[in-house]
Amino acid sequence: MALHNTSFDAANTSVRAFLTEIGQFYLGRTFNVSSGQGKKDWFKIRDEIFEGKCAYCGKGNMKLQIEHLIMFNKDGYGLHHPGNIVPVCHPCNKRSKAIDKKYKGWEEHLLFICKSNNEEGKFQERLTRIKNHITSDEFKYPSLSAEENNALRIITNNLYESIKNEFEQAVKLFEDLNKAYTKKL
Repeated sequence: MALHNTSFDAANTSVRAFLTEIGQFYLGRTFNVSSGQGKKDWFKIRDEIFEGKCAYCGKGNMKLQIEHLIMFNKDGYGLHHPGNIVPVCHPCNKRSKAIDKKYKGWEEHLLFICKSNNEEGKFQERLTRIKNHITSDEFKYPSLSAEENNALRIITNNLYESIKNEFEQAVKLFEDLNKAYTKKL
């Protein structure tokens, strides 16, 4: 949670809301993990498919968070969809970065976690479990065409920039109005 909200926070929230709606479009229903069927789906993914363990490090008996495999932001444009989420512990939910400072894909991150924990032998098992989840009949993540991915990329980047700019213009407008109407002492 941000301690200081910025135009970037507003833009990111808008992008996530958009990606949630598009995920629901492909799913054919809502996917609210705090109630109803979405909550049941999350519990099944967390407790049954991944047996209450972190999908990356395999540790259990801890609070697990939702990890979007394809990042749920303007750079990854991953959908909020049951086929795109896995349970992870707090330390594993900090995606590692590549040399170019861009976040690694989930497979690279999984390998990084396995290597960091001296569990390279567990990599293939965990990779297979995640891939089986992504492609399962029940929670299959939609296979998006190149055109659909391009559309998501263009829309999310445009939405992000538009909201950020609107926010910054609103702050500037307030500053201008404040100067115009504030009495000088």
